[in-house]
Amino acid sequence: MRGDVRKIIHVDMDAFFASVEELDNPAIRGKAVIVCGGLTGRGVVSSAAYEARKFGAKSAMPVFRARKLCPHGIFLEGRMERYIEVSLQLMRILKDFTPLVEPVSVDEAFLDVTEVASARPKDGGFPTSGGLPPKDFAGAEEVGRQIKRRIKEEMDLTASVGVATNKFLAKVASGMKKPDGFMVITEEEKERVLKDLPVSEILGVGRVMEKALQEMGIHTIGQLWPVSLAELVERFGKFGSSLYYLSRGIDDTPVVTEWEPKSVGRSSTFERDIKDLRVIRRQLYDLTEDVVRQLKEMDLRAKTITIKVRYSNFQTITRSITIGTPADLLSTVWHHADILLREKVELKERAVRLVGVSLSNLVQAPAVEQLHLFEEGAGLEEASTEDSKR
Repeated sequence: MRGDVRKIIHVDMDAFFASVEELDNPAIRGKAVIVCGGLTGRGVVSSAAYEARKFGAKSAMPVFRARKLCPHGIFLEGRMERYIEVSLQLMRILKDFTPLVEPVSVDEAFLDVTEVASARPKDGGFPTSGGLPPKDFAGAEEVGRQIKRRIKEEMDLTASVGVATNKFLAKVASGMKKPDGFMVITEEEKERVLKDLPVSEILGVGRVMEKALQEMGIHTIGQLWPVSLAELVERFGKFGSSLYYLSRGIDDTPVVTEWEPKSVGRSSTFERDIKDLRVIRRQLYDLTEDVVRQLKEMDLRAKTITIKVRYSNFQTITRSITIGTPADLLSTVWHHADILLREKVELKERAVRLVGVSLSNLVQAPAVEQLHLFEEGAGLEEASTEDSKR
């Protein structure tokens, strides 16, 4: 463990997608806004405003259930491009405070302000509103409050901010007083704060792990403390060590400012099971177009192309191909994805529930070749005659 006390901030935007919709349409502000990944059939809630959450609507819930719980809600189809645009504005604000910013998702990030919060500001450095930053941990608290103010003033959105000595505690802190919350957890206070929280608050504890712990009589974080490290490792393997240390508020995970994505991909569930190859191909093409766009925005190329098909009986298969020359052209990627679908997937008389595509084995694109354009519609027209062969 590091000898010095780190100062970590976790910024978590409040009901981000719904809040952006309210920002763009003030007429729905303060209402039960529910943003969905599809408004009918198998659509799922992506974000629910706090006014909708009062009625039980929440993320990852099927749209049909959210409509039953909140029939007066304003249901909107998500606009990911717009959310990413706003997210980039958020990240620019955060990087004004420190270059040590780790985006976790479009609406969430960690900042390491250890040096920023304790150093004397230089010209263009620590963006204080009242002279020198306070000493010790109070400096990190001041940075956190300034972050909240700038997000509100410049974006007209609210964020919940947690300040602590590590990433785990900072994330716990940001979630305790939502929405528009602010909380500091010091080393002296962490046991008091953690003791009565449910074990599901520990990073990595999902429903399966939570049930396993409950079967041991462990429902709260404090109830984990009497269990030895050896026993937890024996029961849960490597994750047992994480349980032991995180339950005690110990986390030395660094803020990672740069990371190499392993893959990019997208999938889509049809509103009804589909047997028509033309419909399946059209959806796969649209998804391929999206992932290639994302690949190019990241200045990457891919060597491995994978498609995923889920049948109506929920059987899921994947088919992949690795090509010799890394690609970032839509025509190239679609050519291989289409062949995988038409020649490597059994579709005859089988209904399809979901289709997806992912690109992996990624490499950086050469800077001198960043001028390629998308070839819109490439492949679909010239391949349309192939449908009659199946």
